Amino acid sequence: MMKKKKILFGAAYYDEYQPNSNLEYDITLMAEAGFNVIRVGEGSWSKWEPEEGEFNLDWLAPVLDQAHLHNISVIIGMPTFSLPRWLARKYPEVAITDVTGHPTKFGYREEHNYSHPVFKFFAQRITQKIVERYRDHPAVIGWQAYNEPGLVFNYSDDLFEGFKDHLRKKYKEVSVLNKEWGLVFWSHELATWDDLWRPEGNGSPQYDLEWRQYQLDLTSEVVSWASDEIRKYALPHQFTTACIAANRQAVDESQVCGNLNVSGANIYYATQDALAMPEAQPFPQTTVTSGAWSLRYTADRAFAMKQQPFYVFETNGGPISGPAYNYPSWDGQWRQVAWQLIARGASMIEYWHWQALHYGTETYWGGILPHDRKPGRVYHELAKLGNELKTLDSRVVDLEPDCDVAFIYSIRSKQALAYQPHRAEDTSSAHRQRNPRSYDEIMEAFYEGAFVAQRQTKVFHDNHLVDEQSGAWLIDPVTFAARYPVLVAAGTYVCQDAFLDWLTAYAQAGGHLLLGPRSTYADKHARPRLENKPAISGNAAGCYYQEYSNLRHDLTAECNFPGIGKITGKVRDWLDCLIPTEGDVLARVQHPHFAQFALIVTHVHGQGRITTIGALPDKELAAGLFKWAAPQTRGWDIPHPAVTTCSAHNQDGEKFHFIFNWSWEPVTVELPGVATRIDKHDPAHNTVAHLGAWDVHIYLQEGK
Repeated sequence: MMKKKKILFGAAYYDEYQPNSNLEYDITLMAEAGFNVIRVGEGSWSKWEPEEGEFNLDWLAPVLDQAHLHNISVIIGMPTFSLPRWLARKYPEVAITDVTGHPTKFGYREEHNYSHPVFKFFAQRITQKIVERYRDHPAVIGWQAYNEPGLVFNYSDDLFEGFKDHLRKKYKEVSVLNKEWGLVFWSHELATWDDLWRPEGNGSPQYDLEWRQYQLDLTSEVVSWASDEIRKYALPHQFTTACIAANRQAVDESQVCGNLNVSGANIYYATQDALAMPEAQPFPQTTVTSGAWSLRYTADRAFAMKQQPFYVFETNGGPISGPAYNYPSWDGQWRQVAWQLIARGASMIEYWHWQALHYGTETYWGGILPHDRKPGRVYHELAKLGNELKTLDSRVVDLEPDCDVAFIYSIRSKQALAYQPHRAEDTSSAHRQRNPRSYDEIMEAFYEGAFVAQRQTKVFHDNHLVDEQSGAWLIDPVTFAARYPVLVAAGTYVCQDAFLDWLTAYAQAGGHLLLGPRSTYADKHARPRLENKPAISGNAAGCYYQEYSNLRHDLTAECNFPGIGKITGKVRDWLDCLIPTEGDVLARVQHPHFAQFALIVTHVHGQGRITTIGALPDKELAAGLFKWAAPQTRGWDIPHPAVTTCSAHNQDGEKFHFIFNWSWEPVTVELPGVATRIDKHDPAHNTVAHLGAWDVHIYLQEGK
């Protein structure tokens, strides 16, 4: 593959959304700000096809012409995520159905079943028209196949019938399904496939997991299909991509980008003091993340989609959401965030969006230009960043992030624990507890600890390590252990037998496997395993548990990590009641009952080690765990509560270190090695960094 020459830097641009065209003015401002890419067209199907079969394809040409005149590349988005009114009115069968059984009314977005053949007919036709019209334009470098798929689950009749066909083909016989799902419980056994009840009334976790995964697979299929349709007509050098909002209900981030040339992510984050360290002003974790650690977590998940550099299609321009959630970034934070994303492998930073809207649902989702359409603070902050990026050119594109601690991400566990969570907001019904964030709450407890410990992280999907269908090992665990000596499986609830064997082989080969709460508990159908838990072969974990308990209150734990010393922290929400066998106890909780059980047990297995952690740790306890498990970092360990670091290699083998100050207070820190600061073209051999408020420095490591 040809070496890339620059970071793509720009914004989504919709001249058609404005009260009157401001095209030449806008594009000139972009060029002056160092912008070199825009995304266009994806929200305007009614503009492309105002009535069925009547096409208006030339309206975008002036935008592309102006962009090309100013050396700005263009990615054209397919408009298929939001239906025109004529399609919804004339073909109501494409509407999705909500969990109450009612068709979703028109008036928002993605009200349609994108696996429906009627939708696919019209989507294919408009895709062909757009690509054929603009593929030869010299500004066009790529095509966005879809925008934020998987917004909601669909309960429509046709999708349910498709689900029954899926089960019939997968399980062959009703008796097999009855056995695999345990449908004898409460007399739910099927005599015929038509006996399958609708998912709205379902109480079976096995049914729920299969239903969820079926919908996730449909999302992946439609994105793959859309990419294939584009490739039929696009030029060979033009890429396909999609912008994925990873926390949408019905998207499988491990599969959805599989047929795309480049994975794309939408990364929105809470700003202002929500990014502060060591103590942030927290916001709930939603599709908008909160905390400096969660920004890196989202970027690591974006890299994991294809284990390669990714594009950020949308991130905060002005304040995001609506007037009741209006928090524009502090000076410096846009630059910090952009460099944090680039350091973790982002090769494009695009803001949503260029110009604040004067009507529509997202009127107050702020743009780079505010409602008066004049450049202000946001524009000038991004212009400084854009011109800084221009000076670094190819040195910072397609970076490969360094890693001290690898994390496993399991989509099937995420779906299973949404149905049987460790913590539920509504506990009024014992059988219908729900928490769509249950899995991520477990993962995040450990990830934040690694971040605070200044340990760099990388995320791997379980089905990228072991094939879900055949059980074949896709990556050799011996090779993996040599490259990633610490691996975290936290909340990895659903595990097929072959994956358990892979984890055991990883530790046997010299890796340090950290098992968090609820990990390895269930098989591929979310059925609790018959083995002792954790269900690692034999006594490899050096402990087991039979009981577990929710925790009404946080419990204090004193941990004694070898080489680190005693650390006092808190655990919350859930406790696996560990009983040590051959393993060493590193921690117990302070409680008259739960103190009889271990909290953390570690055990040598083969050439490696397995450490089991039975609860969700706070960041202090988790940080101590990672300082012990990964005593050295491939980056710089700078012990300051407001400072974080990370490192990465570029395509020429140069190693860069990024130092961030997430606070208002200027900070001076000693550098662990001699380095040259490249973001300011400082030729000096630096040994000290003076960081201002909300600042980031970038250093080239000298020597080995």
